[in-house]
Amino acid sequence: MARIYTKTGDQGQTSLWGGVRVSKDDMRVEAYGSLDELNSALGVLRSLGPAEGHDELLRSIQNHLFQMGAELAATDRRKLGFATISGDQVTFLEQAIDACEEQLPPLRQFILPGGSELGATCHLARTVCRRAERRVVTLGAAVEGAVSGEVIKYLNRLSDLMFVLARLLNQETGAEEEPWSAPDKSQ
Repeated sequence: MARIYTKTGDQGQTSLWGGVRVSKDDMRVEAYGSLDELNSALGVLRSLGPAEGHDELLRSIQNHLFQMGAELAATDRRKLGFATISGDQVTFLEQAIDACEEQLPPLRQFILPGGSELGATCHLARTVCRRAERRVVTLGAAVEGAVSGEVIKYLNRLSDLMFVLARLLNQETGAEEEPWSAPDKSQ
């Protein structure tokens, strides 16, 4: 029986796709680890039972995030054995954003993250996505060729999608959007 623990990481090292050993706080590990955290946040969102169409969308995104994580973990993306994130996946997100926005009233002010359990969880996933995007951008700036431009575009669109999806989930569950109250200048 194969065991889940290998003990190879007990000294704070892990292997990248291709066998190179790095510290567990390596920026590449931090980047794909943030994608894993985002994927888990989407799993929590899915566990709350969004409508079937939304669940299908989120499942597709989770698969893209696994694909992206492998891409970031690979020291040579050409040896992955499967396609990397492309403009097709970015277009997929743009179409999903457009479909959500068609069902929403225009946003005329900032809103506080929250609402229904589904909407609030989607807002949380949005912020995890923004952090993952920052980690990926850091990696891309530091390690030439480690990050494709399509991965950065995908994450940027994904956080936009999470915002409009949170609004849509709140609308569908009857949760009101709470506007941000700007402080009075005299305070």
